Amino acid sequence: MGESDLNFISGKVKPITVGIVGPESSGKTTILGAFYLLLGRGALTTDAVPFSNSYTLAGWEAVATCLRWKPGQSPRFPPHTPSGATRAPGMLHLGFRREDGSLRDFIFADAPGEWFQKWAINKQAADAEGARWIAMHADVMLLIADRQALAGPTMGAARNDFQLLAQRALAEARGRRLALVWTKGDVEVAPAMEAQIRKAVASVSSSIPEFTVSVYRRGESDAAEGFRELFSWILCTKRAALDLPTKEASGHDPLFRFGRR
Repeated sequence: MGESDLNFISGKVKPITVGIVGPESSGKTTILGAFYLLLGRGALTTDAVPFSNSYTLAGWEAVATCLRWKPGQSPRFPPHTPSGATRAPGMLHLGFRREDGSLRDFIFADAPGEWFQKWAINKQAADAEGARWIAMHADVMLLIADRQALAGPTMGAARNDFQLLAQRALAEARGRRLALVWTKGDVEVAPAMEAQIRKAVASVSSSIPEFTVSVYRRGESDAAEGFRELFSWILCTKRAALDLPTKEASGHDPLFRFGRR
C-alpha cells in the first residue's frame, strides 16, 4: 500500500500508524513477518480484540513467505528491504474489532534501514524523505537495537549508529508512544553495552518500555512471547482526544464555541 492509498483507509477514522526505526539488517521486516505468521495461527491477539480484516494480504504474504517451511527449503530471514528511488515507505494494513464492536485500523510502515541512517546524520537529507514521512505521521515508533550487531566485531560502530539514531528519533517523537525493541534476543550482549544503549534512550525519558524479540527460543521461554508482548503494547495505543475550547456563547449552536476572529 502506498501513500495515496491511505485515503481509502482514512475515510472514516485515521488509522494508527506504526513506524519501525532501525538500521539496515536489524530485523525490522522480520518483526512484521513474525506478527503476520503468529496472527494467522491465532497466537497474537486475544478474543477481546480479534482480527477483522486486511487490505494488504498480498503484501503481508510477500513479507512472511521466507519465514515459512517449504518442501526442500528451510525458513530464512526476509530479504533486505530495498531503498530504490521511492520516497515513502510501503505500508501494511491490519484491522481489529474492539469489544464495543467498532473497527480499529493499524498501518505498519516497512522502510529500509538506509533511510534512517541518513536521516540520523542529516534530518533534511534528500534521500531520507521516507524516514521523515514516518517521523511526521507515526503514532507509535519502535526504536530497534540489533543485539547481533552490538555483540559483533563492529560493535563500536553499531553503538555509535544507534546512539545517533536514538537521539534523532527521541527528538522527533514529541510525546508520542515510543518503545525500545531488542531484536535477535537470543544473542548475548555485554552488560556494559546494554547499559550504554539504555542510557542513550533514558537521556530523554526513563519511562520508555523495553521489549526483546527473537525467532529463536531463548531458554525455556516461547519464541513467540516477545512478539505477543510487543504487539499487545501496540494495540493499546490510543489517539489523543480533541479538546474543544470552553468559550461560553449564547444559543445552542456548537460552532459558536470557537468564537469569532
